[in-house]
Amino acid sequence: MDYIWIAVAFILGFFVKQIGLPPLIGYLVAGFGLHALGIQPDDSLQTLSDLGITLLLFTIGLKLNIRSLFKTEIWGGASGHMVAIVLLTTMNSLVLGYFGLKYFVDLNWQSAALIGFAVSFSSTVCAIKILEERGELRARHGQVAIGILVIQDIAAVLFVTFASGKIPSAWALIVFAVPLLRPVIDVVLQRCGHGEMLPLAGFFLALSFGELFELVGLKPHLGAIIIGALLSGHDKASELSKSLLGFKDIFLIGFFLSIGFTALPTVDMLAVAMIMAVALPIKAGLFFVWLSRLKLRIRTAFLSSMSLANYSEFGLIVCSISVVNGLLTKEWLVIMALAVSLSFVFSALINANAHRLYARWNDYIKRYERIERLPEDPFPESGNATVLVVGMGRVGTGAYDAFSDHLHREVCGVDADQERIEKLRETGRHVILGDVEDPDFWAHINLEGILLVIFSMPNYLDTIEAVKQLQQVGYRGKTASMAQYEDQKAIMLEAGIDEVYNYFAEVGVGLAEQSIHFLEEKPLAVNK
Repeated sequence: MDYIWIAVAFILGFFVKQIGLPPLIGYLVAGFGLHALGIQPDDSLQTLSDLGITLLLFTIGLKLNIRSLFKTEIWGGASGHMVAIVLLTTMNSLVLGYFGLKYFVDLNWQSAALIGFAVSFSSTVCAIKILEERGELRARHGQVAIGILVIQDIAAVLFVTFASGKIPSAWALIVFAVPLLRPVIDVVLQRCGHGEMLPLAGFFLALSFGELFELVGLKPHLGAIIIGALLSGHDKASELSKSLLGFKDIFLIGFFLSIGFTALPTVDMLAVAMIMAVALPIKAGLFFVWLSRLKLRIRTAFLSSMSLANYSEFGLIVCSISVVNGLLTKEWLVIMALAVSLSFVFSALINANAHRLYARWNDYIKRYERIERLPEDPFPESGNATVLVVGMGRVGTGAYDAFSDHLHREVCGVDADQERIEKLRETGRHVILGDVEDPDFWAHINLEGILLVIFSMPNYLDTIEAVKQLQQVGYRGKTASMAQYEDQKAIMLEAGIDEVYNYFAEVGVGLAEQSIHFLEEKPLAVNK
């Protein structure tokens, strides 16, 4: 492990974060800068990159709803968009070649179609990282984006398998027996407890099934996401995912750095990559049009499209295989690496402002919403509730029960995770599906009887955005929230939240309140 690239990655990542941009932009710049200075990475960088991607796909699997992949808006959205991008890019590449633009001149329709196929993928790493930072992996648009990314990844794995000439062995059929191991894995995870054995179990499972898939001629990353998906309904799935969060983020730095070490660009290559970067709004626009035609709510289509507005590391793999087979010149691999890097910057910037952009353009883009609504996109009602609890995780569920059981208030819970809602409804709780950063949600819900809104979402920035939406619809009741750190508490109070509690401090207060009755009891006599 080289100290130089660690130091440069930290410095640039830290600097970029201070100006309000995601650190991954700093890591990309660090990779290209170190490469330009002639510094070569050692094998540990590639090892970190592979580990990061494996853990990322494993944690995606832990949060994946397999049934969603069979929905029309998922497989239809992915396949329809891919076909459109391939056709459009093929035509544009041939037109640019006709006018004599360098690197396009020598393209025939097959090589142009390969470039179209390469740019049709969106980056799983970049999109999931952005959704995760915003706490939107479980939101409707997050689940749509993840589903499309998984379909794209499957298409990429099939391409790599057949293009490389490596046909899976007959032993590949053994993967269909993997679900039989679920009971054994369940017992192992339960016995791992809550300490260091749990994340180690995550490493073991992700890497073991990656090795298994590679042995039978399949991509190891496919094994990681499949075993993760197999465990998605496990009681330990959420805790396991959180225990791997820090490791995954550190290892993914290796991935972003490694992109910069792909090759050194020339000015002409950079110009072509800029042309490809300029086409990113078209890629996002096609996603938006196609998803909205598949009856998704217009906001879901818009935010999903923003998440997918980038190029993928799989595009580099497609170009690499095409270069090896003589279908593309080696310069295209460098061009694709530049285009992927520029797309990450574009995606990070556009997604940082996605909710604000939707709010600003809401009146205009709402005109394209179809009247028909999918069953997953209702506008539910809060009933006779006087308290609204937003975010029904452990903290939110505890607050719900306190108001309902002890204060005998009518309470309504709100969450963006459909599976969580179904489990809570089975216990008799009144919980509705809703994305509280959606202006349309607050516009449709009746707030006249709501006296208090409690926010228990993990990301304080999401809470602030939700409060802004609540204020815009004229809500006059009180609001309360939880903060993990004192600096976040100050920001939330300034944003207009009436009461903010420090999470860790309130745990101590709650423990004391639950235990204080012991001091009120008559002490037992001590035998002498």
